[in-house]
Amino acid sequence: MSNQIDPRGPQFAAALTAVVLAVVLLSAPGTFGVALLGVQALLFAIGAAFGVQKTPHAVIFKHLVRPRLGTPTELEDAAPPRFAQTVGLAFAVVGLVGYLTGVTLLGHIAVGFALAAALLNAIFAFCLGCEIYLLSKRLTTRSTVLA
Repeated sequence: MSNQIDPRGPQFAAALTAVVLAVVLLSAPGTFGVALLGVQALLFAIGAAFGVQKTPHAVIFKHLVRPRLGTPTELEDAAPPRFAQTVGLAFAVVGLVGYLTGVTLLGHIAVGFALAAALLNAIFAFCLGCEIYLLSKRLTTRSTVLA
């Protein structure tokens, strides 16, 4: 299994995620919005546990989108997007907890942060979770060198 992925795949997934999270913000704390956030949390969990290559978004991208785009000019390491899925999962879980316990503001804030991150990736190809992952790797490497 390759650790290299087409960077357009996570960007495509972020666009779909942004739509889902926008609908959640418009419909939560109603049953539909909370259920939709639960589905999104499950999708984040799949990406976090098994890698972004194993998500339903990746299957759609691979079979329907990528053939129309052609081969990518470069590939990227799958670890940063996988970490980003973990961050997304954390925000989705906090949002669910907020909505399910009646702390609607907490739910809205958590989903809003996740939506902002998804939009950054979808529109500008800037993966905030990936950047956090890379920064933490650099800080870990520096602290190891200094020790």
